[in-house]
Amino acid sequence: LTLLKVSRIDHGVRCVEDPELLRELIQTRMPMTVCPLSNTKLRVFDKMEQHNIVSLLRMGACVGINADDPAYFGGYMSDNFIAVANAFEDVSRAEMAQFSLNAIEASFISAEQKACLQKAVSDYLAHSGE
Repeated sequence: LTLLKVSRIDHGVRCVEDPELLRELIQTRMPMTVCPLSNTKLRVFDKMEQHNIVSLLRMGACVGINADDPAYFGGYMSDNFIAVANAFEDVSRAEMAQFSLNAIEASFISAEQKACLQKAVSDYLAHSGE
């Protein structure tokens, strides 16, 4: 991470195999762009219910839900969000929103644009009852 000056990790779901790496990713808020539908299509996880994206989020990792080659892997962003929400009945609306907040935090947009998008997500949560 230091040698290559990594600023984000695409996918990254196997980081749980190295506790030291996982601790560093959490501590530094290293963004991970996780693509749940492609992970199941490529058999990283046999079923979406086995995916570790929610547990990574709950551990404090900066994970966001993303889409990986939607035409091939069968899903755009909303499809990936829906797949995660459907597979994890106990995932809260706030946790689902946190995936978006993490993606905003990790984005390469200006601070002003980030603030605007973060406010939109916060407003959504405030008006959705969570």
